[in-house]
Formats: sequence, C-alpha cells, structure tokens
Amino acid sequence: MLNTGAMAHLTPLHAAAADAIASLAGVPREGLRVETTPRPELGDLAVGVFTIAKTLGKNPSEVALDFAATFQSSELLASATAVGPFVNFRANRPAVFRWLIGAALEGSLLPRSLGAGQTIVIDYSSPNVSKHLAYHHIRSTMLGHSLVQIFRALGYTVVGLNHLGDWGTTHGKLIAAWKKWGPSDPNATVDIAMLNDLYVRFSAAAKLDPTLDAEGRAEFKKLEDGDPEAHALWSRFKTISLAEYQTAYDALGVTFDLVKGESEYLPEVPRVLADLAAKGLSSESEGALVVMLPDEKTPLLLKKSDDATLYSTRDIPSAEFRWNTWHFARSLYVVDRGQALHFRQLFKTLSLMGYEWASKCEHVPYGLVQIGGKKGSTKTGNVVLLKDVISEADSRVRALLAEINPELAPEALTTIATQVGTGAVVFANLVAQRDKDVAFEWDRVIALQGDSGPYLQYSHARCASILRKAGGDWATANPRPQLRELDLTKLGTGAEWAVARSLIDFPAVVVATLPKCEPHIICHYLLSLAGEFSRWYTAGNGDPSLRVLCDDLPTRDARLALVAAVKAVMAEGLSLLGLAAPEQM
Repeated sequence: MLNTGAMAHLTPLHAAAADAIASLAGVPREGLRVETTPRPELGDLAVGVFTIAKTLGKNPSEVALDFAATFQSSELLASATAVGPFVNFRANRPAVFRWLIGAALEGSLLPRSLGAGQTIVIDYSSPNVSKHLAYHHIRSTMLGHSLVQIFRALGYTVVGLNHLGDWGTTHGKLIAAWKKWGPSDPNATVDIAMLNDLYVRFSAAAKLDPTLDAEGRAEFKKLEDGDPEAHALWSRFKTISLAEYQTAYDALGVTFDLVKGESEYLPEVPRVLADLAAKGLSSESEGALVVMLPDEKTPLLLKKSDDATLYSTRDIPSAEFRWNTWHFARSLYVVDRGQALHFRQLFKTLSLMGYEWASKCEHVPYGLVQIGGKKGSTKTGNVVLLKDVISEADSRVRALLAEINPELAPEALTTIATQVGTGAVVFANLVAQRDKDVAFEWDRVIALQGDSGPYLQYSHARCASILRKAGGDWATANPRPQLRELDLTKLGTGAEWAVARSLIDFPAVVVATLPKCEPHIICHYLLSLAGEFSRWYTAGNGDPSLRVLCDDLPTRDARLALVAAVKAVMAEGLSLLGLAAPEQM
C-alpha cells in the first residue's frame, strides 16, 4: 500500500479526495492523509478520519459513515463508502483515464516545481586518482547520478560534484613506488594499469617491510612542501587518471557540473587551521593537531605529527566552498558507510565553528560491493574493472539480441546492446536498498531476465513495438492522441485499471525517494508497473477481445493511448535511474 501522506497534492485525483473530506469536515486538506487502497474492491483511495473524529468527540467509524453518506460525486470521484474509520473513494474511471494519459504523455505527472528555489549539492563518484575506476566504485557513481536526475526532475537546482581524491599519503606511496620500480625510460608509455600495479605492489611490499610506509609519507611531505619533481609526477599521474575515468563516465552516461580535487582546497587550509585555533577548537594530542568532539571517542584529526594534512582538513574548506557558492538546501555526500565516523565528525566540527548550515550536510552511505565474498579493494588488488564489466555485459547482450531478433540492423544491434548491457550493470547496483551490500556475480550483474534492468527496458521496447504495429500517429516516438476524440469508457477491464492505478502512484513514488535518498524505491515501482502491464497485455493471448490491437477501433485506440502512457512513464522512470529506454530489443 502506497501512503502518499502530505503529498496528496501531487495529483488531481488525490487532491479531489482530500478536498472532499476537507469540505465535509471544515478542515485544511494539507493535514489529511490520502492512501491508495491495498485492493481495488475496497475502492481506489482512502482517507482516514481519526484526527477529525477526535476533534469532534465522535467514533471514527461513525464520522466515516456520515461523510460517505453526504458525499456528492465530482469530476474525478464517482462514489464514497465507509470502511471502518476510512472513507474510501471510487474514481470516475473515464475521467481519470483522460487526465492520467494526458499527463503521462505531456510529462506533467511529476510535480515539476516541487523544489523550485532550492539547490541540492550532490558529491558522488569522487574516486582516488592514480588508480583504476573499479567495479566497486559504481555504487557511489550511479547512486549519485540517479539522485541528480530525480532532484532535477522535481524542479530542484542540482549541482553534481565530483570531489577527486587527488591528495594525501596514497600519492606519496605511488611516487615512492614509481622511483623504485617505475620505467627507466622517461618516454615510456604510462597508463592507469601501470600506476595501479605499482600501488598494489607497494602496498604488498609494505606489509613485509614497514619502512616503505615511512618512505611514502616522506614523499607526500615533499609533495606538500612543493617539491618540483614530486609535483610533476603527481600532475602526470592525475592527468592519466582523469582520461581513464572519463572513458568510464562516458560509457555510463554520467556527467558532472564540477570536477574539483582535494588539492584545490590546500590554499585555504592555513586559514581554516587559524580559525579553529582562534575559536579554541583545536589542540595537540600525541604530537598531532586535533579537534576534540563531544560524544565522540576519537577526535577529528587535522594534521599528523609530521605536519602532513589529511582529507578531513581539506573537507572543511570544501564544505565552506559549497555553502558560499550555492547556499544549498541540502549538501549530500554519497560515500560508502565506512566513512560514517568521518562525516559525523566533520559535520560536528562545522557546527562547532558556528556554521548553522552544517545541519544541511548529509552523509548518504551505501553498502559495499563484495567480490568473492570480500570487499572490493584497489589496495589489495581484489578488483574487477568497471570497464571490463561493461564490456562483458555488452558482449553477452549483443549475442543474445542477435539470436532472438536476427532482423536487427548491425548499427541498431550495437547501440541497443550497449544500452541494455550498461542498463543491466547499473540496475543491479540500484535495485538493492542503499545500505545493503551487493555481491558481484557475473550472471547476476548482467541478468537479462527477472528483476533486472533489461526486463524493464524490454517492457518499454514492447510498448514501442505495439505502437509501431498500430501505425499512423501511434508509430511516432512520442504519440499525442487527441484524447477528446477517444472513448475512454472502453477501458473497462480490471487489468487496465490495475495499470492505471500503478501509473497514478508514479509521482508519489518519485517524491518518496527524496527524504532518505533511496533510488531503489523507483526500481521496485518500475518492476511492479512492468508486471501490471505484462498481465494486461498477455490477457489478450487467450481472448482476442482483450487484445490491445483488437478489431473494435474505438477500443483499440483507447488501449493504445494507455500503452503510450505506460511507455512514457517507463521511459522517465528509466531515465531517473540512469538507464536508456530502447525503442526495440
């Protein structure tokens, strides 16, 4: 059961139900809870009267009976009945179909101005440079990308930020590894694989020889002190990394409004440290500079005993920059749950510094990607490369499509295989609840059946195929039938209304993702919509009169309009998740 709560204003249908009770009770509609009934035989929408009954000093069931008895039908609501403490409304189905199909085809189902005047900053992907973009990086990348699409679709101004980890001891270790084992030829070709191998080799060797860690720290200290050789190597490694990352981002369809590395905040670090000292917030502990925090067992570490800064130090000016630049309503950090302590300490420090906007900063944690039952880790070499997963998915889908649809032109086959293969990989990482771990299994990641991205893409392609078979205006990519000329009383089956009920829920589903930043809600909604559509469409296999492309032309056109509405909502839902909506498969 979908509870729209205070979001009843999202559709005219929900507003009509709330208005009916508000008018009868003499109360504002904003405080009323409008719910979709769990079963159609109970009605279509339900409004509880608990609070109203309490105010009146009456039994809720009696109040519901009184309201149902005095209700008069409206354009969108046909009747009302009392079911315990609820007033259940039945929709005027032809009128609702007309509004619903029109809104779906016009793209006006979602409340496009919900976030007007509010800016959301979303920090996502944010890999450490000089390493591969591994498969386990996909969750931050695609969770963040999906949130960007969702907030934008609802009218928010969104800033997608890629905060690169381009500074820190890791880079000192890579420089040390380069000096030990790097190519002797200064003109040798260097790629991300070589840099990654050097880092993994150094990490493994440091376990046997702890003095190597000291070398890495020393090289990073040189980098912080402006050593020309160290800086030249760091800059070279970063350039190589960014080129590699862009290839993966292009394959995923991911873009950013701003790419800004930690290193760019270094000039602000002295000011931040002076500010913390002036406010009496920083102190020395075992030779390191820290901020002691209330209700925390460990402090926020600002500088190590060797005076090297940490990413926590640089995150303070980064947060200041975001506020000073955009004055955000929310600043989201889509980073794995292993960083929960860091962000809790960071936000507490910002609050102690007197920044009221610290309360608008949020960590959006997610579960780990496990490979072979272990956490994916570049440092240990337990990685599967993201580009390899996408390539394998493309290859498997291409072979399957060539088998099931041999009439696909070569160019179409290439495009669709890429869309569906990438869609499979992306959906596999979004469908799980955000805080759940995701196991990497080839067959599961690129599944083409069941609860998968390709299943949803196929549902969209099936809608497109039906419309093409209908010919005429229906064959266009975005059909806009003359709804006034359609006889929507022809949409009279239970399966057709089940599809409509699912479409009606779309706005509330999308808005429901916002509070806790949970795109998986949309994933499961689309699976449900695809299921309802499939049950309706396949009903015609046993009864020709139930077919979409039936012989009765008025019925045929009404059903085609509903197919077009499903196609439009499915396309937008896929887009919100970062998946393409192919026209054929």
